[in-house]
Amino acid sequence: MTDGFKGLAGTVGIVTGAAKGIGEGVARTLHAAGMKLALADVDGEGLKALAADLGGDVLVAQLDVTDGKAVEAFVAETEKSLGPVDRLAHIVGIQRFGKVADLSEADFDAMFAVNVKGAFLVVQAVGKRMIPRKRGAIVAIASTAARTPRIGQGGYCASKAAVAQLMCVAGMELAPYDIRVNCVSPGVTDTGMVQRLMATMPNTDVVTRGDLDTFRVGVPLGRVARSVEIADVVAFLLSDHASYLTMQDVVVDGGAALGA
Repeated sequence: MTDGFKGLAGTVGIVTGAAKGIGEGVARTLHAAGMKLALADVDGEGLKALAADLGGDVLVAQLDVTDGKAVEAFVAETEKSLGPVDRLAHIVGIQRFGKVADLSEADFDAMFAVNVKGAFLVVQAVGKRMIPRKRGAIVAIASTAARTPRIGQGGYCASKAAVAQLMCVAGMELAPYDIRVNCVSPGVTDTGMVQRLMATMPNTDVVTRGDLDTFRVGVPLGRVARSVEIADVVAFLLSDHASYLTMQDVVVDGGAALGA
């Protein structure tokens, strides 16, 4: 256990999208910080493998975040089994590719259902329980795609912009109850989602070096992020070190958005 993140040890937290990628990194970091965790994902087998690797002292649930009744039941079970939820890291997100003129309605709907509705349902279920206790911290994953347009990612960019604004409003509404709400917006991170994106590219160097033909800026630091680098920022925002930070969208992108 590390004491690097003040105030996390012994608290109860939820991590959604925990089976892989950034969510897995966040789960590992928060577990190492001494938190009691409930982990959720649609990938039940992935969750079981992660729980076994962490030592088995976590609650896991296969969860579709677009199902409001299931989300409510999961949060209720977490509080029954582990205690009042003090921290939420909402990491769930999906990405579908296609230019605006070509993107299917089904893919557009799926991104808004999972990315936006899912964030709404999870934050609502947790937030309403934090209100009477007058304490808590919430972090959701948005994306630099929320502020920087990308060819072939119109639906994804729009959904992540919606997540960022939703969290900002939630932060404003929950502030009177001493509940902080922030976003983390990663740039290109070494996850399965990004690997699938790179598989569609004839030259993957454009990810870090940029491409003028697609108006893509490179990464000044010259590499993609590691999941742990995103997880550390999430843990910081959930910790007492960030006690005066709320309604912020922290960009972690190696400089790729050029400060936008």
